[in-house]
Amino acid sequence: MTDAVLLARLLAETAAGDVRAFRQLYDASSAHLFGVLLRILERRDWAEEALQDCYLRVWQKAETYAPDKGAPLTWLQTIARYRALDLLRARRPEVGMPDEEDAPPLTFADGDAVDPEARAVEHEGLGQLAGCMEALAPEQRRSVLLAYYEGYTHAELARVLKAPLGTVKSWVRRGLLLLRECLEA
Repeated sequence: MTDAVLLARLLAETAAGDVRAFRQLYDASSAHLFGVLLRILERRDWAEEALQDCYLRVWQKAETYAPDKGAPLTWLQTIARYRALDLLRARRPEVGMPDEEDAPPLTFADGDAVDPEARAVEHEGLGQLAGCMEALAPEQRRSVLLAYYEGYTHAELARVLKAPLGTVKSWVRRGLLLLRECLEA
């Protein structure tokens, strides 16, 4: 059984209220999610708090996971990312958060797939993404990478890039639009 199939089954069982399945889900995914949270928050104590919040949310919302819309690890990582950003906003209220309409859902390639064909398709997609990233203007590329890989908010990007907030928002938005167009071509 692949990790994705196992995680999907554990999420379904968790949605039905199975505490043992929830524990297995935690054991199977918490180390990975903690790494994501630690990278975004850069503080162990905040990452631990966000991880706890993340799994509370998973327990409460497991029935909303839709296997046809993405891999289970992608869904879990998205919850973790939003928990981290919520914690940043609560701890540092001066940091503005991206508007929901400006922030498309974060998706990750499922690195746990063992199917060689799936790996080849994933590798091709990553190569295409890298090519599309290279086509972006340097400020757009850096803004998108910092926002979606490092978890920077728009206000943090403005500070780091020494640019006005509106300009940074435009770089991210236009960069994402250009990426979408490039990837769809």
